[in-house]
Amino acid sequence: MGSKSENKKPGHGQDGVERKKLKTKVYEKELFKLQVELCKLQEWVKKSGTRAIVLFEGRDAAGKGGVLKRITERVSPRVFRLTALPAPSSREQTQFYGQRYIAHFPAAGEIVLFDRSWYNRAGVERVLGFCTEEQVAYFFEQVNQFENMIVGSGIRIIKYWFEVSFEEQQRRFRGRMTDPTKHWKLSPTDLESQRLWYEYSRARDEMLARTNTGVCPWYIVPSDDKKRARLNCISHLLAQFSYETIPFEVPEMPKRKAKHEYDDRASLVGQNFVPEKY
Repeated sequence: MGSKSENKKPGHGQDGVERKKLKTKVYEKELFKLQVELCKLQEWVKKSGTRAIVLFEGRDAAGKGGVLKRITERVSPRVFRLTALPAPSSREQTQFYGQRYIAHFPAAGEIVLFDRSWYNRAGVERVLGFCTEEQVAYFFEQVNQFENMIVGSGIRIIKYWFEVSFEEQQRRFRGRMTDPTKHWKLSPTDLESQRLWYEYSRARDEMLARTNTGVCPWYIVPSDDKKRARLNCISHLLAQFSYETIPFEVPEMPKRKAKHEYDDRASLVGQNFVPEKY
């Protein structure tokens, strides 16, 4: 699967067929429809007590952050909980590998979105030498059992891998170099992912081969086209739940109580106001 994605150009689908550029108005219209459905899913999750984990993995600059932003921007962070863990502390490095992730698992009525997950061990940690091959082997021996136990406890697991081509990844990195609002997105390990492209490809392929199970399959999201990747991923995520629309009862707006000669505007005179520069 490596050679296919590497030869693709931006604007081409996974099948190699060129796609027309998605117009912004069309994209925004479709995104809004999907976000309305996410709100419906949210209410059903709360009422049904559903517990779910969604893993977002992929190459650097593959667009995980973009789709996570679109998933979470119109829903409650109490239901869709986004978790992006930093590098493990010295204490966490001595713990059971999955322990720090377990602390963030969902309770009833929650969907936890992991921006990178325990699969760091099979990817970046392995490629950059942050763990030993013995630790990688042990991870592969245990991870399927680990996920089976999670699913057996009643928690759904949905796993996405975002795949971007070498050329598009490079283009996005250059964009981060020149755009001051994106400088924070660029790290030394990001640039290493260009130099170590094939090492990451081999690590990806072994991970998919060994952890793409019937219980917890991987779903690949081609992401050279950011807009289509976002729409396709959110649409697929919604399809993983047999949710029902919970009717919304519009409440009556209460009348304001009488002020009894109290002027709430005058009481602000003399306070510190933000200067009106715009």
